[in-house]
Amino acid sequence: MTTTELEIIKALAEEGNMRKASERLFLSQPALSQRLQTIEKEWGSLLFIRSQKGLEPTPAGELVITYARETILRKEETVEMIASLADKVHGTLKIACASIIGQTWLPQVLKEFVRRYPDAKISLMTGWSSEIMKALYEGEAHVGIVRGQVDWKSKKTYLFRDRLYLVDQEITSIDELKHTERPFIQFKSDSNYYMEIQRWWQRHFSQYPGRQITVDQIETCKQLALNGIGYAILPNITLAGDEKVNKIPLLNSEEEFELTRDTWLIGYESTFALKQVSAFTEVVNIYAEKLRKESE
Repeated sequence: MTTTELEIIKALAEEGNMRKASERLFLSQPALSQRLQTIEKEWGSLLFIRSQKGLEPTPAGELVITYARETILRKEETVEMIASLADKVHGTLKIACASIIGQTWLPQVLKEFVRRYPDAKISLMTGWSSEIMKALYEGEAHVGIVRGQVDWKSKKTYLFRDRLYLVDQEITSIDELKHTERPFIQFKSDSNYYMEIQRWWQRHFSQYPGRQITVDQIETCKQLALNGIGYAILPNITLAGDEKVNKIPLLNSEEEFELTRDTWLIGYESTFALKQVSAFTEVVNIYAEKLRKESE
């Protein structure tokens, strides 16, 4: 199979829809359908069937899809290894990053990386820790930037610690949460973050807040709190410092230390040998050290 044919199989499998796949590949639907027939003839088997849900791979199709994905990935890895032999930093840097970091801290890091290494390309995906680790396992990312306690067996570098604050226009102390009727605004996050907040809440209060608002993005959560709709628990990295709200640090009731959220750079040891990854790590560490000093 040619590289183009491999990309066709991969696109059809991922999109599950002939129209969407044709748009992604910049082909007309008739042309794509004809190419698929040629590929199926080459393999001597039907690879996809059309159903109400879209394109469904046959058992033979699943084998060919796996082959296509693995072959494309091996080619990308080979190209990157060849590129790493050259003096210049180029090739694609593939990052999987926690959404909060991708929206707040990472842009300034990438701005400096692009300034230093204009020949390098960047592929960035954001998501929860579980999604980031999956991307690393499957070779879809070189490095991951994750939050909280993550069980990672390979290389793991501490970047910085982020304090958590209760943010509200009206509430001025943690004790007021026992009696307030203001809603608790939460954003969907990985289970590790929720568990951390819930453990803190259980140490301080006998019951969970009666009124709650749940949103799907941390920025939405922040804006609702800043506009006085209710209170939220937010990482300091999401706050510029000039917001007209009360910021109350969350303290652990047993040891009275501030509740925090750690950020880590993770990846496989072999991946860090790539020039673009090594260069990115250097820039990341510079900005992480700068943030650590500002927090002291």
